[in-house]
Amino acid sequence: MPKYILAYHGGNAAESEMSEQEEHSRWQDWMDVMGRACLDEGGRVGWSKTVRSAGIAHNGGTNPLAGYTIVEAEDIETACEIAKGCPILASGGSVEVAPVSETPATRATAA
Repeated sequence: MPKYILAYHGGNAAESEMSEQEEHSRWQDWMDVMGRACLDEGGRVGWSKTVRSAGIAHNGGTNPLAGYTIVEAEDIETACEIAKGCPILASGGSVEVAPVSETPATRATAA
């Protein structure tokens, strides 16, 4: 079955009225709902740098990555339905959904 990355962008937990415990609970509830479709819970990421030919953006650029999860789904539409439950949406963030293609190296290790 195809794999998809759910890449979280934006969101502002600091401005949210939720406590840290409530936020953690929402994420855990979402992971539980995904069940076996969730192949890698991933996680949040720290401040990033974006490397381009013109130089390095030290703040992650215009749309910095906030975290990711890897899921298994029949198709991208199903993966998008899974993404609609992501708690980052409640704090103004977005979720980018993209298929994960196998590389020759991953095919070789799977064989």
